[in-house]
Amino acid sequence: MLNWDTPFSNQETPSAESKKPITGTSRPQGNTVKPINPEDKRVVNGRADINQLAPFKYQWAWNYFLNANKNHWTPLDINMTQDIHDYQHNLTLEERHVYDNVLAYLTTSDILAMRNIGLAVMEKMSAPELQIYQARQVYEEAIHTWTYQHCIETIGLDQSEIYNRYRVIPQINRKIQLSSDRLGSIMHSNIDLSDRDQLENFIMSYFFFAAIFEGTWFYNGFSPIFALQRRGLMKGTAEQLQYIMRDEVMHCSFGIRVIKQIMLEESITIDPKAALKMWEEAEAAENGYAEYLFENPILGYNKTDHMEQFRFIANRRSRSLDLPEPFPGAKNALTWLDEQANLRKEKNFFETRVTEYQTGGALSWS
Repeated sequence: MLNWDTPFSNQETPSAESKKPITGTSRPQGNTVKPINPEDKRVVNGRADINQLAPFKYQWAWNYFLNANKNHWTPLDINMTQDIHDYQHNLTLEERHVYDNVLAYLTTSDILAMRNIGLAVMEKMSAPELQIYQARQVYEEAIHTWTYQHCIETIGLDQSEIYNRYRVIPQINRKIQLSSDRLGSIMHSNIDLSDRDQLENFIMSYFFFAAIFEGTWFYNGFSPIFALQRRGLMKGTAEQLQYIMRDEVMHCSFGIRVIKQIMLEESITIDPKAALKMWEEAEAAENGYAEYLFENPILGYNKTDHMEQFRFIANRRSRSLDLPEPFPGAKNALTWLDEQANLRKEKNFFETRVTEYQTGGALSWS
């Protein structure tokens, strides 16, 4: 049973063994070179040979990589014919407005996510089993970006105009700019994570990325399209987003798991006040975005539910990091949303059979 916090059952928890002091890597003597000691590995600031994958210290990271490969697809696998008809003939102007701007935000965000993992996070890892999953994550973000582009092109939207919206629509730009500000400070290679201030900044940036950007904004970002799907509209696009959601489950959980391991190994904590400030900034940006999307509500979805769900998921993410809930009392406004990731099979539209598309099991969002 997969969920946001433990996507597969054999995930391990941080071990007290991680606190053992590093003994250093073995040095060659003559023509003999001893294999690395797994205990020399660390998430960051490790001194083991980064080129030697096994023996693993972080078996859980390797498990993420193995499980990620069970959710492979391309956007060309899903039939979009009905979506073209729906967009042209069945969507209201308000629903087109929502559809267009959700894709405009998501496609820009996933490019930012791809660059953040590739340029800001992956190179800071000092154990290869972590880097290998993150290399897969970079690839997945590229697939997500292709998926949005495929939907935009297939529906017949003006690509230049849609892709430029994050520059000209303040409510979308604010979320992108906040993300760039939070993530940009670590998007260079000359960071010294042995320096406590720089390490703390890295953790807070990764916290924003995993818990807020991917774990909450992306989660909320899919839900308007799923609301259309529940009414039998834009089902091809929604199915694409279901596969993307499965990836984001893993990304969010992996990022939080890495943060907790760093905190354990480096004896560092997240300042609850700094975390709360980050959540409040994210909520303000999300509220403006929701006001723009749902100035005129669509059937079955509105701004009030969107924001309540944001706060509910924010509390879930904070609990996973043992932090106080930023929005106490928030309710699960979209009780149907967790079901969207329970995707066991995919219809093969080019044959007359149903194929097993991934074997990771159903998702539980509790």
